[in-house]
Amino acid sequence: MTEPDVQTDAPRPAESGRGDAASRPDQERERRKRIRTWLKSLSQDAAPQVRLAVIGGVVSAVAMIVQLGLTAWLVERVVMRETSISDLVPIVVGIAIAILFRGAFQVVRDHAAAASSHRIRQRVRQDLISHWRKAGPVGLSGVSPATLASEWLEQVEALHGYFARFLPQMMLAVIVPLLILIVVMPLDWIAAGFLFLSAPLIPLFMALVGMGAEKLNQQHFETLGRLSGHFLDRLRGLTTLQLLGQTRRATEDVGRATDQYRRINMKTLRVAFLSSAVLEFFASVAIAVIAMYIGFGLLGYITFGGADELSLFTGLFILLLAPEFFQPLRLLSQHYHDRASALGAAGGILDRLDTPVSAPVSNTVGSANDVDMGIRLEHITFGFANRPKLLDDLSLSIKHGQVVGIQGPSGCGKSTLLHLIAGFCSADAGEIAVFGEQPGTRPFGWLGQAPFILHGSWADNLRLVAPEASDAQLKAAMEKAGLLRLLEDRAEGLDAPISESGAGLSGGQGRRLALARVFLADYPLVLLDEPTAGLDAESEQQIIDTLKRLADGNRTLVMASHHPALLAMADKVYRLDNGRLHDA
Repeated sequence: MTEPDVQTDAPRPAESGRGDAASRPDQERERRKRIRTWLKSLSQDAAPQVRLAVIGGVVSAVAMIVQLGLTAWLVERVVMRETSISDLVPIVVGIAIAILFRGAFQVVRDHAAAASSHRIRQRVRQDLISHWRKAGPVGLSGVSPATLASEWLEQVEALHGYFARFLPQMMLAVIVPLLILIVVMPLDWIAAGFLFLSAPLIPLFMALVGMGAEKLNQQHFETLGRLSGHFLDRLRGLTTLQLLGQTRRATEDVGRATDQYRRINMKTLRVAFLSSAVLEFFASVAIAVIAMYIGFGLLGYITFGGADELSLFTGLFILLLAPEFFQPLRLLSQHYHDRASALGAAGGILDRLDTPVSAPVSNTVGSANDVDMGIRLEHITFGFANRPKLLDDLSLSIKHGQVVGIQGPSGCGKSTLLHLIAGFCSADAGEIAVFGEQPGTRPFGWLGQAPFILHGSWADNLRLVAPEASDAQLKAAMEKAGLLRLLEDRAEGLDAPISESGAGLSGGQGRRLALARVFLADYPLVLLDEPTAGLDAESEQQIIDTLKRLADGNRTLVMASHHPALLAMADKVYRLDNGRLHDA
């Protein structure tokens, strides 16, 4: 087994005290402010699409006002003036044109809003990929792959509603009601007053409901990430659980985690339905009051204000506009839950992006892009927090094409030294150059105790490093790795399936498959971390024979191992002890 070079610091429990209790609300407010600032900065990337969506919504609203005005005029001409059908044709055509304009610009609005959301989500995923690359395997070693997948899929997708629906609708919820007020005010100022006084109630209740919805959505995504990781861990260990007779207990654990997720999900839905019911109630009451006012005004029971001047056209026009006045606010209330969901998801994404990662070493030795320069480490110091230094003033020079072995006791830092050369982590001090470039700049081969194996075919796994490779090249690489005979025993050949993590393959076969990828990609540098650990004698010898063929290909090999036969093939062997290298 490899030594536990990679350490993760467990979060320290918060100290009790009045000062900490008082600071928690401030920290929460600061966190919310940071999330909103981040979402606002994201929206700047898609500002043209957002503006186009708002323009489309405004033009659609203008067409709607024209449509309803012509409709009220049509009814008034038919009922009160008994106008002939021929004289009504221009009005009907005008209504049809307004409907077409309304629909066309609604399509423009929806398309632009979806485009803005797509662009922003692509940027967030690129930021996540960039962060994962900077963190590397070492930085992400303490994070469940299921949690990362949840952030990549569910949490990023949760941003869609905010940018595609809520953000444009927030502007339209101000502009469209103002347009309707401008139209209604000259017709009847009392009806306009009813609309103006009732409109603020909806945003007020939206804000009150949203305070709880945001926290619930944050809990929703946190629980989803934990549930995904919990289920994946049980799924990966299913064979072991069956052997130990613990499948029922594992099933109960998954059931409890799922039930917790269900409870939080139902709380979120309850808040959504309750808020929608409250908002619909106030909108319906306001429309009913306006309808009663217009009805009594037309019947002559109300004579003050503009009621005595109401006609069938003005009354019907105002009555048709009243639901449209509240419609943008209703839509905003529906999309307000998209905002709460986005804030909850953004918190998790921003926490991931703000996780500190080691900065790459910028002080390289020599000129860039020079393979013949080999690998050089000068005065390297590295240590984990609250622990003694693992590497102390370490220097190493490896020529291109040289095979170097690193041995030493478990926990001495052999794997960490390989991680530094790979660029998975950065030294606290010193300079590193790999072929005159920063570590991790150019592709390299890596073989550890658990090679990555994709669920798919042999060809799928090999083409991970060379997508354009032909079948002949794949078979040549497998022959060099000593796997061709195994492939020929399978009827499907290169299309033979391989399960996730190499289920059905021996440990030696899985590592030779990884070595076949190294042969196929022809990397100038190959790093090996205990490549023969945990194998039987026959598999060990097969790996060693394969590595000898690999070393003959003018490649630089650096391997950390305890195995004498593996170290015997090295041109130079160093012993790592007390943070420094010594000749073995």
